[in-house]
Amino acid sequence: MAKAHIGELFAKERVLRLPFIASRWTGLAISERALRVLVTSLIGLFMLTLGSAIAVHLLDAREATIAEHKRASVLQADLVHSLLQPFLRDELQKSGMPRQLGDSDLRRFLSEDATTNGRIFALATGAGEIISVSPDIGSLKGRKLRDIFPSSVLYQSGNLGDDMNAVTMPSGEEVFVTLRDLDPYPAVIAVMQSRGAMLSSWNSSALRLMSLFIATVSVVALIGAAFHWQSARAAEADNTLAIATERLDKALDRARCGLWDWDIARGHIFWSQSMFDILGLEPRGDLLSYAIVADLLHPEDKQMDKLVDDLLTSGRKSVDQEFRMRHTDGHWVWLRVRAELASSPGEVGPHLIGIAIDITEQKLADKANQEAELRLRDAIENISEAFVLWDSDNRLVMCNSKYQQFHNLPASVCVTGTPYDAVAKAAKEPVVRQRLPVGNIDPSEGSTFEVQLEDSRWLQINERRTKDGGFVSVGTDITSLKQHEERLMDSERELMNTVRDLQKSRLALEQQSQRLAELAEKYAQEKGRAEAANRSKSEFLANMSHELRTPLNAIIGFSEVMEREMLGPIGTKRYTEYATDIHRSGQYLLDVISDILDMSKIEAGRMPLEIKPCDVGVILEDSLRIISARAAEENVSIIRAFPERLPVTGDKRALKQVMINLLANAVKFTPAGGSVTIAAEDRGREVAIVIADTGIGIPRQAIDKLGRPFEQVENQLTKTKSGSGLGLAISKSLIELHGGSIKIDSTEGKGTTVTVFLPSNAARAHEAMLKGAVA
Repeated sequence: MAKAHIGELFAKERVLRLPFIASRWTGLAISERALRVLVTSLIGLFMLTLGSAIAVHLLDAREATIAEHKRASVLQADLVHSLLQPFLRDELQKSGMPRQLGDSDLRRFLSEDATTNGRIFALATGAGEIISVSPDIGSLKGRKLRDIFPSSVLYQSGNLGDDMNAVTMPSGEEVFVTLRDLDPYPAVIAVMQSRGAMLSSWNSSALRLMSLFIATVSVVALIGAAFHWQSARAAEADNTLAIATERLDKALDRARCGLWDWDIARGHIFWSQSMFDILGLEPRGDLLSYAIVADLLHPEDKQMDKLVDDLLTSGRKSVDQEFRMRHTDGHWVWLRVRAELASSPGEVGPHLIGIAIDITEQKLADKANQEAELRLRDAIENISEAFVLWDSDNRLVMCNSKYQQFHNLPASVCVTGTPYDAVAKAAKEPVVRQRLPVGNIDPSEGSTFEVQLEDSRWLQINERRTKDGGFVSVGTDITSLKQHEERLMDSERELMNTVRDLQKSRLALEQQSQRLAELAEKYAQEKGRAEAANRSKSEFLANMSHELRTPLNAIIGFSEVMEREMLGPIGTKRYTEYATDIHRSGQYLLDVISDILDMSKIEAGRMPLEIKPCDVGVILEDSLRIISARAAEENVSIIRAFPERLPVTGDKRALKQVMINLLANAVKFTPAGGSVTIAAEDRGREVAIVIADTGIGIPRQAIDKLGRPFEQVENQLTKTKSGSGLGLAISKSLIELHGGSIKIDSTEGKGTTVTVFLPSNAARAHEAMLKGAVA
């Protein structure tokens, strides 16, 4: 491994594409808190078990010790009895009388260890009086057995018992006692042993065992406390680590950088969470294989394995490299890796450890700055002014060719960083005739002045300080402005002369104003008479229209009877044609008279309107039923583009008359094969009805006069279509009575579009509300 070429290893690893699976500890996972509870429980259970075992052992040992001492006392009593009874019996047989017993008689038959462990031997007469005690206890000698022991102990059968009975002494001490009768000699041996004396050895053993238990408990408790202390420190360390890790993650996220730890020998790479976030990847665990990372690298950038190979061969320890990695969205992220080779104890091979900083925004900003600088230089170069920028050390930052030409500078000094003195020395100053300061500017901030050159050109030079202490200078050619200024001076002199001439004319104008006032008064009088005459004309036409319509009805009716031969055949075909011409001419004359009557009523202000809710769609359908037959005769197609329901408020008859007039004009002036499009829509504040044809169109200069009574585009000599010229005027007047308007757009030879605007119901409701609020 040490001699293998690291690039070959990475190449093999990239081909294999074997994802790295980090080793994990398997088994039962116990949380730290559960472990502390478990250890504490085990320590408590151990202490409880040990204490219980010691207590049971001590109790068993205590009972065994008492039983052992009781057996020993019984054996000692049996031994003394077996020795003393034959002796006394022999003495009694020899003398025939009981001999007087003393302390020596009792001690002679006691063994060396008979009185150990607090055991007391007493010899009493047949009457129960204690005559000898061993060891000597003065408080017992001379006392009666019945005063010391209860009667249940004194009157036992047989050998007065082969066991010891517990007795409470008058002093309150508990003792065990057993009696032996020396029959036939009138005497009794009593063996006594107190409970405390029996348990003296047990107490010493119990004290040693309890000391050992206390020491064990203390050691275990100390171990448990140490475990809890260490666990608390570990928990505190984990908490500190978690807080530090969280802060580190936040810092890395905020700084847009990630941590790298590359185990070069194994080809495993550790990434921090922020690194996954930078690339938009889902976290894949703590470790990644080099193949996964290599797939994300830009093919044009230097591969990481070659970079590491160069590090190992060159002996360098650190690296500072920029490269690109692919984001999950598809775009490339620029990263700057700053890392260093390091070795860890127990690890095979070095690690490359460092950080990767997201510098995409910096790269984009650098690119934008470069583009902006190029644009700025291009803009400065292409402006008409001479431009130069100096830094705070009076060194050249940039200048354009206009500045170079103005000062006749060689290209060698027009380089960034050239001192001002060097530029000024190389410059060829123009001959200045005069220097005129301009404006009131603080000299510390800059100056503006004008100079005139030898060739009579004028320049305005503006110099301003920049925020960093440098200054910028812009020279503008103002020759034209100076020439204009001279012309203004000449014009001012001419103006003064003109003012004097005007003053002379003022008196003449005042006289003319007086005459004009008189003429205006006469004009007002004549205007009143003309308006009265116009009203008389309108009333005359209205009256005459009624008078003319009566005979025309008869002419039209009789000509229609003759045309259809309702009363029989006329006989000659030409008479039928004459009747048709009479009927058509009468109908035309009736339409003209009706239009004149309507126009007269409108001008006279006697056109009544019945304003109520109606529907534009219904009005257009009714109008098309009347026009469709004429359109079919003229071979003109009708295109409908209006909704079925479009409510408005107005006079249905008047609106229908307007639509018929406009549709009739569109069909009349559209050649065969053309089309007429009818559309309507609600535009919020108004309803728009559009009638567009593909007819002959209207000249632009003739559009303005349309809508006036009796005005037509064609004159009587060039007229190709019949008509009085009142249809559009009547339509315009009726629409204006509704509070709307008509707009005409036309292109000669392409067609005409007439748009009718009517107030919508919402607009009328808003106006009504405003009127109510004002009222």
